[in-house]
Amino acid sequence: MPTRKAQELADQKQLDLVLIAPMAKPPVCKIMDFGKYRFEIAKKEKEAKKNQRVIDVKEVRLSASIEEHDMAVKAKHADKFLRSGDKVKVSIRFRGREMTHREIGYQVMETFNSLLTEEMVVERKPRIEGRSMIMILAPSE
Repeated sequence: MPTRKAQELADQKQLDLVLIAPMAKPPVCKIMDFGKYRFEIAKKEKEAKKNQRVIDVKEVRLSASIEEHDMAVKAKHADKFLRSGDKVKVSIRFRGREMTHREIGYQVMETFNSLLTEEMVVERKPRIEGRSMIMILAPSE
């Protein structure tokens, strides 16, 4: 149908002529109330946004020479973060000559994992990045 005739038809019905597929041969148009259409799309987007959960990454910092009680307190904090649905980034910063004893860092990470509940998954195993060892934990679902 010619564009002019379609526009006249839309004007008669007091609606808008909306271009749906401009690249199609011939271009596809639709007669509708454009304001109502935009309102419906905005409403759907708002509803979708309401239903999604933003996952934060919380960080827990340990040291290679951390004491048992300090580690238990940090594990309790990490457990609280995991229960609330957030991911936890566990990091150990090596200072000075501690870099030569990386196995101590791996032992600290293993001990830290054993203190946490079974409600978590190791998303990324302990890995050395520069002077830090980083591990990422996620809540199991």
